[in-house]
Amino acid sequence: MAQINVVGKNARTIELDLPRANKHLLHQVVTWQLAKRRQGSASTKTRAEVSRTGKKIFSQKGTGNARHGDRSVPTFVGGGVAFGPKPRNYGYTLPKKVRRLGLAMALSDRQQDGKLVAVDGFELDGKTKSFLNWAAQNGMDGSERVFLVTDDENARRGARNLSWVTALPVAGLNVYDILRHDRLVIDAVVLEPAKTEEEAGQ
Repeated sequence: MAQINVVGKNARTIELDLPRANKHLLHQVVTWQLAKRRQGSASTKTRAEVSRTGKKIFSQKGTGNARHGDRSVPTFVGGGVAFGPKPRNYGYTLPKKVRRLGLAMALSDRQQDGKLVAVDGFELDGKTKSFLNWAAQNGMDGSERVFLVTDDENARRGARNLSWVTALPVAGLNVYDILRHDRLVIDAVVLEPAKTEEEAGQ
């Protein structure tokens, strides 16, 4: 059971049952995520699409040259490309269970390294100076790359001018950005397990 200390106006400890990180599974999730991001716009022309005449360039026999037809074949400079890339979608499906497990493992990896900061209320005014003061109070001085995940618009606005901070709303939480940053700063409510109706009524 992992214990995560929450900073902010309501300091507390969150207990989460996080799985141990598995490099193979994390690699699967990151590869899937980056494949979806690929633009897939690379395109080459085939011999049928090249703007060249289709006339036979010289007689079949009697010239001493090799036999050739039109100049649009891949053999010649300026001709078409054989088996070249065409626009395509590189995305593929990955089971939702694997994606969720990968996210849990990425969080576990940051928690084990002591690089996971859960926040309950930033209480900032949206200015970069205010965010820098808050970061300094919480051990962040710009020497590490920080992934800020929060729905607090003022916190994101205060951090967006800093080159060492990547700020996204909670909906943008993803495995690739967690792993490529040194520290994760996230809203505490995202980490807290959902309460059942019975627990909420007690």
